[in-house]
Amino acid sequence: MSRAKGNKTPLLALDRAQEQAAQQLLKRFLAERFELELGSFEVQELLDLFARDIAPYFYNKAILDVQAHLKDRFESIESDLWALEKS
Repeated sequence: MSRAKGNKTPLLALDRAQEQAAQQLLKRFLAERFELELGSFEVQELLDLFARDIAPYFYNKAILDVQAHLKDRFESIESDLWALEKS
């Protein structure tokens, strides 16, 4: 079931300094790359879109990557412990 626009809580939130830096980065990128001059309101809407609808893909991918890394690491530790076992 989809939620109405604006009702979905962002998965990730930036602190104020990070948000301002992200806004400036987006403004500069859009101006240089696409010759688009967006105001603060429009750029904030774009950041909200990323935080609400795009960031979860990256967040979930990072979680899966960490899980795989930890699984490999725990298997290695378990193997090391078995090697230390006395018979």
